[in-house]
Amino acid sequence: MRILLLEHPRTPSPDRQNDIANTTLASCLNSGYLASTLLAAGHCVDLVEGYMENLSYDAIEAEVAAFRPQLLGIHLVYNWEDNHTLYTFIAQLKKKYAITHVTVYGYYPTFAYGEIFDRCPAVDTAMLGENEITITHLVDHLRDYQGIKGLAYREGEGIAATFGERVEDLDSLPFPIRKATSYPGGEVNIFGSRGCYNDCTFCYINPYYGSERGCVKWRGRSPENIIAEIDTIIAQTDHRYFYFTDPNFYGPGKVGRDRVLKLAALLKERPITFGIEARANDIDEETTAALAEAGLKDILVGLESGRDETLARLNKHTTVSDNERALAILRQNGIEPNVGFIMFEPDATYDDLRANLAFLKRNHLLDRLEISVNVLYHHQIILAGSSSYQDLKAAGRLNISDHSVYEADTDYIHPEVAALAALMRGITNHIFDYMADTWTASAAGDADTVAQYKAINTLLVGAFEAALGTADAPAGFEEQLAAVCQEIDGIIASGH
Repeated sequence: MRILLLEHPRTPSPDRQNDIANTTLASCLNSGYLASTLLAAGHCVDLVEGYMENLSYDAIEAEVAAFRPQLLGIHLVYNWEDNHTLYTFIAQLKKKYAITHVTVYGYYPTFAYGEIFDRCPAVDTAMLGENEITITHLVDHLRDYQGIKGLAYREGEGIAATFGERVEDLDSLPFPIRKATSYPGGEVNIFGSRGCYNDCTFCYINPYYGSERGCVKWRGRSPENIIAEIDTIIAQTDHRYFYFTDPNFYGPGKVGRDRVLKLAALLKERPITFGIEARANDIDEETTAALAEAGLKDILVGLESGRDETLARLNKHTTVSDNERALAILRQNGIEPNVGFIMFEPDATYDDLRANLAFLKRNHLLDRLEISVNVLYHHQIILAGSSSYQDLKAAGRLNISDHSVYEADTDYIHPEVAALAALMRGITNHIFDYMADTWTASAAGDADTVAQYKAINTLLVGAFEAALGTADAPAGFEEQLAAVCQEIDGIIASGH
């Protein structure tokens, strides 16, 4: 069968520049794994990277016209908008090129398939959750797919929907297909595991894999299988930086740590560097030292808060002490971490924010603009599938977006927190506009840009401290926003 898999164009929303959690990083490999699975089954497959290659819809149509697929699969990513342009395009492709079946997959279709069916009648099915097994069944039964596990589809006046089978032995999967554009800046995205052993309120990763709340499951590839893929990529491309897209690189308990140590020993034998993502409680001296010696250069640690009460509300199963210990261990091993941090969560108080500020300052996480601009404003993003979404809905506090049922927010309990969040959102969006064109120069050490970043960082931290020093939410926050943005523009205009 002729199957085309599409990563559709996605345009960043100007006011959502630091809201990056509309899909997980690991989803970037979805289409590659489907492509390799289908190729292994003997099908003719084309993978069109409309997003990474910055292709226009006309360019994508040309690819479809040349390939003439029977099945069109689309990794549908929610982009903080209604997606009407994409849906119109899908309908035109299906009709013009007589495509037998259109299926969509990814986090967004898994949790909002009903909305997608309503808005795009051309979509026949949505694959829910992990889908390598599902798609093999779908292509074998393209004209009689009803009843296949892992699909959502229209049935009479309603919708039938089930989660499919998970691949329990991840080593059995063929390595994903990667195109030349799959290596942004020479970076190779690779996954070593799926799922997470925790159940944070804001996270929808385990529900995506079909794990019910309170029943989570982490699955890891063997170190030998991971190394085999790395060796293959080096031989084919000579790329030497790998970023593990796993939401939880370590895995649970002693078994998880032993696996990391074995993998580190194998990685050490290769001339590569790499990055990972991890929970604070997993970072210990032994594994960190082993990973650093093996080439670990970058790590994203989900700290989320500097107050134990907030961490408990988020169901992190970590403490402030865990966070500080993790930072210390990483720095002792020469690794300056990136951090995940939720400054503004729905039930936050000014005391929570003050504790967060103190935590960030004493742990030297406000010294660089690249970090400060994220941690001083990041609100809790509420997406379908997360327990926060369900709990807030049950409590009557969920405000579903006009764009999609996939996205929601909630009113802050405390109005002064809401006002401060709005102030910091305005300031940080203004800074992100500037950073979009200067990030590379700063990373390269350009003296003028580095000086500007330092000055803007001082201004940003000072603005947060000044606003947090108020007892209430004064009407003057609007004036403060305008004044701070004007000062930022002055720093940029002066060149230092």
